[in-house]
Amino acid sequence: MINTIKGFLIGIALVIPGLSGSIFAVVVGLYEKILDAINNFRQDKKKAIKFLFPIGIGAAIGILASTKIILWVCEAYPIQSYLFFVGLVIGSIPLVLKKMKKIPFKPVYLLVSVAALAGLTLLTKLGEGGSDAYIAIPALDSFDDAFAMLFAGGFSVSLMSIPGVSGSIMLMVINQYGTVYHAVGQSVDMVAYLIKGNWEAANEAFRSTLLIIPFMVGSVVGIILVAKLMGYLLKRYEAQVYYGVAGVVVSAIITLFETGVVKFWPTTGNIGSQLGLIVMAVVCVVVGIVCTIFLDSPEEKETV
Repeated sequence: MINTIKGFLIGIALVIPGLSGSIFAVVVGLYEKILDAINNFRQDKKKAIKFLFPIGIGAAIGILASTKIILWVCEAYPIQSYLFFVGLVIGSIPLVLKKMKKIPFKPVYLLVSVAALAGLTLLTKLGEGGSDAYIAIPALDSFDDAFAMLFAGGFSVSLMSIPGVSGSIMLMVINQYGTVYHAVGQSVDMVAYLIKGNWEAANEAFRSTLLIIPFMVGSVVGIILVAKLMGYLLKRYEAQVYYGVAGVVVSAIITLFETGVVKFWPTTGNIGSQLGLIVMAVVCVVVGIVCTIFLDSPEEKETV
């Protein structure tokens, strides 16, 4: 159940622009274990499936919920939502610091942190040119459509496997964010149409839903390739990798503030209303931090 909840949070992060599914995997203490399970799948399939299945179920539920409910919550209550996400990320800092302390500090390692911060910030800025509403491919009608989705899956998910990189931002870079999440949303609508007996609408939604298949194929290929690379780096350069993750964490906090807090924070109002907002902000951040601590605490007792 705990891993299903963690997967749910990762699924939410996959959908919402600016959030990173991989950094949330770090936040909830699953990133390295997911890489190990993927890389060692052939050696112990039963163990890997037992571990990955609840995470996958949670992520799928999180993605489906995010396309409708969570995105609405983030749009209706952006300040509260994004401050909660900030708290989740801040809660992962002790874990990152623990990994960084595994080797003696060298000033040159700070360059890794700075490079990661600058690189992720640049990728985020590139994604701002893409529209989250533009649907480039409304339905699967040709081989070109399938190939475009295959590439979108491989491109976004392979980069997303690197801690801190937002898969949604990567989809915006190639202008396919609206296409992918329109297809996911149509899968939910298709079920509703079938229940209502609206066969024509269900068939149209099904044509859009088919886009998910080549996207998933590309995603699986991408995540396997990058899992090998990240697994290699974590085995040999774990501390240096987490110096990079430290830069990513800082960049993620800045991005979340810019996306959901600074943009929507009211500039007018009396002192009382501003103080109320500040108290609410602190509460949301603290709740996020507590959730990270709660979700990470069982990991000390688990052996995966």
